[in-house]
Amino acid sequence: MIIIKTPEELDHMRASGRLAARIRDELARAMAPGVTTGELDAYARELMAKAGARSAFFGYRGFPGHICASINSVVVHGIPGPQRIQIGDIVSIDVGVVLDGFIGDTATTVMVGVTDPRVIRLVRTAEDALEKGIAKAVAGARLSDVSHAIQHTAESAGFSVVREFVGHGVGRSMHEEPQIPNYGPPGRGPRLKAGMTLAIEPMINLGAAEVEVLADGWTVMTRDRLPSAHVEHTIAVMDGHAEILTLAPVAAAR
Repeated sequence: MIIIKTPEELDHMRASGRLAARIRDELARAMAPGVTTGELDAYARELMAKAGARSAFFGYRGFPGHICASINSVVVHGIPGPQRIQIGDIVSIDVGVVLDGFIGDTATTVMVGVTDPRVIRLVRTAEDALEKGIAKAVAGARLSDVSHAIQHTAESAGFSVVREFVGHGVGRSMHEEPQIPNYGPPGRGPRLKAGMTLAIEPMINLGAAEVEVLADGWTVMTRDRLPSAHVEHTIAVMDGHAEILTLAPVAAAR
């Protein structure tokens, strides 16, 4: 069952979404050559604690990090640790916070001194695919309209879409119904209704779509070891538009 949030619950989702966005952007600003993903994780933990929140990821099914930090060919679920960021890396930072019982979930892929035009276009295409998918998440549309917009944007640019991992509903729980694939024909699936809250997250590969999970049980890598970009917003379905809940406060005020 897809949960419809009340106006009060949506206000809580807005608060958790703004916090997740602020932490995401703080981590992006802290990213530099020589910084370890473990240091980013510790900074995220500190920011969450100061805000009276906690990580939605830490301990979830045993996940050991407060954030996910995925470098280059790691698609999602990268475990923070001693790996140092280098010039030319792309780093996906996925942040989930629990504030007053509600979850904000967001991700961005940061380019650290990247000059390869193919990689730059990959990241920009992932961002464009997210934007196009969000534009379809309006009351009355079908869920697969979102999926199709993401797939069409990515594949039209010559990239591939990860199929084994998907977006999802989000609210009091990390993963609520529905699952949101990043591919598929339009006009299928449940009809979207105002008050649904969804985490839409394209995962776009430079090479082939196939991925594999490493022995740690978490790290997802492209099988061909070419780069992958991951971006994500939590949104609320509204009449005539989708409200992005994980905009940073400054951006949200524009």
